[in-house]
Amino acid sequence: MLVIGLGRFGGRLALELVELGHDVLGVDADPDVVQQFAPLLTKTLAADTTRPEVLRQLGATEFNHVVVGIGDVEASILTVAELVGTGVRDVWAKAVTESHKRILEKVGASHVVLPEHDMGRRIAHQVTGKVMDYIELDEGFALVETRVPRELWGKTLAESDLRARFGVTIVFVKPRGEGYTYAHADSRLEPGAHVLVAGDKDAVEAFAERT
Repeated sequence: MLVIGLGRFGGRLALELVELGHDVLGVDADPDVVQQFAPLLTKTLAADTTRPEVLRQLGATEFNHVVVGIGDVEASILTVAELVGTGVRDVWAKAVTESHKRILEKVGASHVVLPEHDMGRRIAHQVTGKVMDYIELDEGFALVETRVPRELWGKTLAESDLRARFGVTIVFVKPRGEGYTYAHADSRLEPGAHVLVAGDKDAVEAFAERT
């Protein structure tokens, strides 16, 4: 795995990948940052990745996945463009603004994340107390962990008819004091149970508001 840019996002991600058992080459333009991560990652290098010859020397095309966590917008765009141009198929990139995200997508990034934006949205939903966790899986589609609304207590999923009534699907059910299990038609929604609900963002948010 190649991680370019070892700031707060890229550095933390690189460390997590190592924890998961992956070999990670960490690259940053700042030699001091590279020295800091040298004992923590499989290999580290100080390099300017906006230059195509540097990416060739790194062997970027030999990696199945490349993550670009560079905070500088211009350097981020140039690096992603060069990676795509050299034939890297799976490029993940961090964006700092929505316009930065759009440009990264236009130059060919496979996946673009807005860490601060995404985390802010996630926590905003948790602050209300009705959502334990919130993950937007795609534009307009979300997965929410919430409690079972009182009106559904004691009913099975088949009896609740959630898709017709609320436009959502319960994927997992966690009875009080137990772990999550796959939901099925006979799953009973008891008081105190948690559920993972998938569906249109507005629909799952409205469902959580009923708790």
